[in-house]
Amino acid sequence: MTDDRALAEIIAGIEGYDSFTLFSHVSPDGDTLGSAAAMCILLEGMGKTVEIVCEDRVPHIYQFLPGVDRVKLPQDAVGYECAVAMDCADVQRFKKGEYLFKNARYSMSIDHHFTNKGYADANLIRDTASATAEIVYDIYHELDKPITPEAAVCIYTGIVTDTGNLTYSITTPKSIRIVAELLENGLNITEVNRRIYRTVPFRKTRVQGFAMSNMQLEYNGTIGIATLTVPQMERFGATSEDCEGIVDMVRDVESVRVAIFIREGRDGTYKVSMRSKECADVGKIAKRFGGGGHAGAAGYTSDRPLSTTIAEILSAVEAEMVL
Repeated sequence: MTDDRALAEIIAGIEGYDSFTLFSHVSPDGDTLGSAAAMCILLEGMGKTVEIVCEDRVPHIYQFLPGVDRVKLPQDAVGYECAVAMDCADVQRFKKGEYLFKNARYSMSIDHHFTNKGYADANLIRDTASATAEIVYDIYHELDKPITPEAAVCIYTGIVTDTGNLTYSITTPKSIRIVAELLENGLNITEVNRRIYRTVPFRKTRVQGFAMSNMQLEYNGTIGIATLTVPQMERFGATSEDCEGIVDMVRDVESVRVAIFIREGRDGTYKVSMRSKECADVGKIAKRFGGGGHAGAAGYTSDRPLSTTIAEILSAVEAEMVL
């Protein structure tokens, strides 16, 4: 299906239904939350009834986003006639709310992950977009709706967090043009960036320091790997959101070409995050283990013991690396 036709189907769905349940993925980041919040603002501006659903609580650093204080857990959701997955490569990304998605009269997926094969009735999958928020920006323009100051904050947050503040390889000229337009229309990027990048709880600083001081270099220093277990996190009173950014710190070590961060969840599984300096397609590696992402940033969840998880991912990365 062409992109124009896919966009037309999404527009038809937006115009054809009166109530919407928007889904953000597990371990929500700035793009899934920013995209959902911006879409919520758009739909409510059109007189629609909207709810946002996520199986995890909104991280502290994103609680400033307009409307995210209304995000519901799946069990608290109404479940409206049109279900829209925002930035979710597959239904596993919102597994606990999957029944709401499948019970809707109509479903849509708006996403930028190349691993998304189109699981909804209407699928707008644009893997050339830097972030799903960039696609939401295009939907605003297709509908000829103004981007309000609140929506601008949400769209900007989605783009800058998924592009590493416009520094990752997925950043495009269009990404920068969108940010420029938002800035020209009054967006206070200084304040938004302060909220995202310059407001850090002390416990986060401590747990990040612990993880980095215990990281290991493998494969002649080209692979960096850091791990955190639940007891280690509890030692600092840290939560899962306090671990955000550790994989990027590993990547920033000079010799490291592929960074790996493994965090234990309270359910006994391990979340594996990867970053690559263009020497390995970590999205391809993650897909092999049931996850997804992009060539430069990806992840998956392992239900294997920590030692096995480490051995498996090191072997997979070594086989994929081209130095």
